[in-house]
Amino acid sequence: MELFRGVRTILDAIYKAAGVVAALCLVAILVLIVLQMLARWTGLVFIGATDYAGYAMAAASFLAFAYALNHGAHIRVSIVLNTVSKPVRRWLEIWCFGIGTAVMWYFVWYGQRFVYWSWKFNEVSQGQDATPLWIPQSAMLIGAVILAIALTDHLLHLIVRGEHRIRNHVVEQDYEG
Repeated sequence: MELFRGVRTILDAIYKAAGVVAALCLVAILVLIVLQMLARWTGLVFIGATDYAGYAMAAASFLAFAYALNHGAHIRVSIVLNTVSKPVRRWLEIWCFGIGTAVMWYFVWYGQRFVYWSWKFNEVSQGQDATPLWIPQSAMLIGAVILAIALTDHLLHLIVRGEHRIRNHVVEQDYEG
């Protein structure tokens, strides 16, 4: 039992760390935009600023997925889930998490091949900065792996315990008035 608590602590720390790094990527986007504006006002050129902002946006998106999933920030259409019995709801959620988990691990499998071949062929961005593309692609892949782990985590928790670990938003809670 102690092992499971340790794994839970590690997984929650990974999800939270990915969320923090995603937030830092958003701050980096802000800094890049401000620096680019300052460069324009002073007549200077900030080579690759828009490319770097794009890389930071992709990294922020993928790194935030698992954190958002755990906090109920993903869009879930629960109209059907709220109208069926608990056993049917459980099977529908297992089916949904199963499909989501399989799709995400499939994405990870192709993503790692994508990053590998970008590294192998030394692909660089088309902008003036000539950034090796495997670097920003790796951030996307790391976020995808963390999301795949989170989906697997929720699926296994749902199968074993009968409920997922997603925190419900107030909007999703049933109205009892």
